[in-house]
Amino acid sequence: MMKKTGFWFAIAVGIATACFISAKSHASTPYPDAPGERFSVEVTGTGPDVLLIPGLACSRAVWDGTAAHLKGHYRLHIINIAGFAGEGAGANANGEVVAPTVDAIDSYIKKQHLHPIVIGHSLGGTMGLMLAKKYPEDIAKLIIVDALPYAAVIFSPVATVETIKPQASLIKAQFEGMTDEAFQSQEPGSLARMVSAAKDLPKLVMWRSQSNRHTFAQAFFDDLVTDLRPDLASITTPSTLLIPVSEQDGQDAVTISAFYKGQYANMPNLKLIEINNSRHFVMLDQPDAFYSAIDTSLK
Repeated sequence: MMKKTGFWFAIAVGIATACFISAKSHASTPYPDAPGERFSVEVTGTGPDVLLIPGLACSRAVWDGTAAHLKGHYRLHIINIAGFAGEGAGANANGEVVAPTVDAIDSYIKKQHLHPIVIGHSLGGTMGLMLAKKYPEDIAKLIIVDALPYAAVIFSPVATVETIKPQASLIKAQFEGMTDEAFQSQEPGSLARMVSAAKDLPKLVMWRSQSNRHTFAQAFFDDLVTDLRPDLASITTPSTLLIPVSEQDGQDAVTISAFYKGQYANMPNLKLIEINNSRHFVMLDQPDAFYSAIDTSLK
């Protein structure tokens, strides 16, 4: 099962790495300010509000194609987590990363008087779930792009926070203790399994190398020790889960869907949409099918 279910979680460290274009290529505003920054945000387009959260070590530019598709009909709030992909680390340079960033997103939503649809990829999808759990009043709808409510099942289907924490702590310490050269060379093979086009691999490695080391390691740790499965029954926000299915990797939609349905079994108001011939970065592998699924989910 684990072999077939997972190019979202194929190799744990591989999940952490993929994005395309520098966050610095966009005009963005740090929130709440540069020293206390948890994320920066770029606002573009007109219409109902949509907030997009990229995954671990990713630039907001992973959403560039999605933004071009949506901005004629929606006002987009496109986030870059502080410390990822060349963004200044701000308050994410020390201490916990994921939960405080979720709290900062809630603060941004409330101060801007928003009630957005939230789209999150990978760790961004997990953060969307955390937002819906803790601040259900914030979100009109949630679209989760290939994320799990408990990422530690990448190590073991019977993992718990207690059993995984020592391993997660070791991984965090190893990442923080690596030389730059070792960090930059980690897991190129697993990264290649996250997207379909080989030409993307050098950029994936480059963006991981430009992430703040503590922010990267701590956010990965935070993800591994956050189990949202007990909370799914209380998350009533209308939600859609987009699932990649990679036939070239021997996957089939029935097996993949059964795995994800099992992980999200207790979550009401959740619809699942499979995207065929795609790996973890669905929006890059199959953009047309991805945009069609997003359009359907936004309605």
